[in-house]
Amino acid sequence: MGVMTMKELCEYSLQQKKLRARGHRLKHAHDGMCGGLTQSEYNKMTVRQKSTFSKARKFTHNRMWQETHKKFDTKQLNIIKKCI
Repeated sequence: MGVMTMKELCEYSLQQKKLRARGHRLKHAHDGMCGGLTQSEYNKMTVRQKSTFSKARKFTHNRMWQETHKKFDTKQLNIIKKCI
């Protein structure tokens, strides 16, 4: 490889890139054993979603406040009012 012009250097670089890509494809080819799915095959596939979901919001909106919100009847409120 001697002194090249910029045009020749760009062409050489492009050829080397194509050679590397071709070599990679040949190295990793499976001789037709593997292929993409057709549209109908893809539509038949089912993908499972996450099976455990967040419980934090439900806890803060419901269970967390059950002990703090106590219901008093009028007799108990009168006793509390007298103590204060």
